Amino acid sequence: MRRRFAALLVSFLVLTCQWLVATPAHAAMDVAKQVLIGADYADKDLRGATFNLSNLREADLSGSDLRGASLYGAKLQDADLSGTDLREATLDSAVMTGTNLSDAVLEGAFAFNTRFKDVVITGADFTDVPMRGDQLKSLCAVADGTNSVTGRSTRESLGCG
Repeated sequence: MRRRFAALLVSFLVLTCQWLVATPAHAAMDVAKQVLIGADYADKDLRGATFNLSNLREADLSGSDLRGASLYGAKLQDADLSGTDLREATLDSAVMTGTNLSDAVLEGAFAFNTRFKDVVITGADFTDVPMRGDQLKSLCAVADGTNSVTGRSTRESLGCG
């Protein structure tokens, strides 16, 4: 009798509590410390991906969803990040020389020690992105346009005077 009751109880719990069992989460991509020169990651779902210290020179990440991704110390020279969603991404210590950030959304990204040089930022949204004063000054010198997703002016999102 006890076995039968236990079996019924287990069956009941399995059948009625299946909604409590979470579907296994898809692990975010981790390609830290990789040489990815010229890699094609255009229009991909890369939420939470890790590209820490990777060489992404001339890589195409255009149109990709990089929300919450970590690109700490990544080398992004001449990379295409146009139209990317970089909200809440970690960009600290990344090297962005000649990088295309046009129409990208960087809202809430962490970029305090990011090096921006000769970047294209037309229509980029930098709302709530902490960065060094020298970098802010150089970005304000070339800031123009309005982001197509957020509707924010690049100059206003940077806080340019």
